[in-house]
Amino acid sequence: MDGYADRAEAGRRLAPGIVRALGPDAATPLVLGLPRGGVPVAAAVAEALDAPLDVLLVRKLGVPRHAELAFGAIASGGARVLNPDVVALARLGDDDIASVTATEERELRRREHAYRGDRPPPRLRGRTVVVVDDGLATGATMRAAVLALRALDAARVVAAAPVGSDEACALVAEEADALVCPLVPDRFRAVGLWYEDFGEVGDDDVRRALRSFAHGGR
Repeated sequence: MDGYADRAEAGRRLAPGIVRALGPDAATPLVLGLPRGGVPVAAAVAEALDAPLDVLLVRKLGVPRHAELAFGAIASGGARVLNPDVVALARLGDDDIASVTATEERELRRREHAYRGDRPPPRLRGRTVVVVDDGLATGATMRAAVLALRALDAARVVAAAPVGSDEACALVAEEADALVCPLVPDRFRAVGLWYEDFGEVGDDDVRRALRSFAHGGR
């Protein structure tokens, strides 16, 4: 497998593995996309599974002045995951961690309002949930998502991404009930390298996907 044309194709190719992971007697799951890039993948998965679609808000915590380097992540429901190795390497103190976390919490709340408006989040207690991203680089974002779903009493959590690094997949597999990641390259380097079209996904794209499923337009 050399990669994917775009996120929609990746979601369609991801769906059969998710079906196998769920098993033949599984109830219809709730599919949650991680905004923003994970939502088009999740929409294609939800369409293939004839399942409902929603979002789970997760924000990476970036090292100050080196935001591309994540030292952790936060998610809806109050979950926070820190990478102690990166924290130590970047010499981050408690005040640094608290400041970055507060900034990302504000953005997380903004996005929740932007995507949901006044619509409440879905009930997760006792449900089987498939949480989808467009790729796993460090695994911190997906791991935070899985921990948040645990805190919200989801019965079973399947993590899914079209491509990921070996280290990230191992990290996520420790937390999820099942991990579906069909492409784990020896030389991973970056998620976007495994897509021909890895264009930016905007807030409007996320809202359109959610409206489509909410109105039965899939």
